[in-house]
Amino acid sequence: MLQMNVSQLLKEPIGATRSCDVNDVIDIISAGRQVEGQVILTRTDRGILVRGTLCTELELTCSRCLSLCSCPLTLRITEEYFPTTDIMTGAPTPVPDESGYFTIDEHHILDLTEAIRQYATLAAPMKPLCRDNCAGLCPTCGHNRNLGECDCPPPDTDPRWATLRKLGVTGSNDS
Repeated sequence: MLQMNVSQLLKEPIGATRSCDVNDVIDIISAGRQVEGQVILTRTDRGILVRGTLCTELELTCSRCLSLCSCPLTLRITEEYFPTTDIMTGAPTPVPDESGYFTIDEHHILDLTEAIRQYATLAAPMKPLCRDNCAGLCPTCGHNRNLGECDCPPPDTDPRWATLRKLGVTGSNDS
């Protein structure tokens, strides 16, 4: 559940908590992904503090071989949500001066969707790999080296070794 009615929690004293299980599909980066975990909602003097650990998995493109790969993510969320409507009077409430805050709508619904999407986007690796020892692509023909070697000739060796090669001596670091 990504949307929670927190009207009762907003009526409780500061420090009151509620635990909620999260098990839903959310669009992260492009496709819908399953998000699971648990969050603790705590009443603060200004709103509701959400803390929890959520797990999801993104399908990303490997930065070496360009194949799709699965990337598991663990998101540790800590965000404070601010009500836009007073629970007792129904009057609009002032929101914080800072930017980037999350709100509880006029129906007292706290929606985790955008916070989860932002946390997952930040947690996604900049250069994802399908595996640690990914061989990547051949720079000449573009063959995926994880599927086997290609038929391209070996790259030209360093010309500084050419004189020794003519003498029949090879360098131990010949590349």
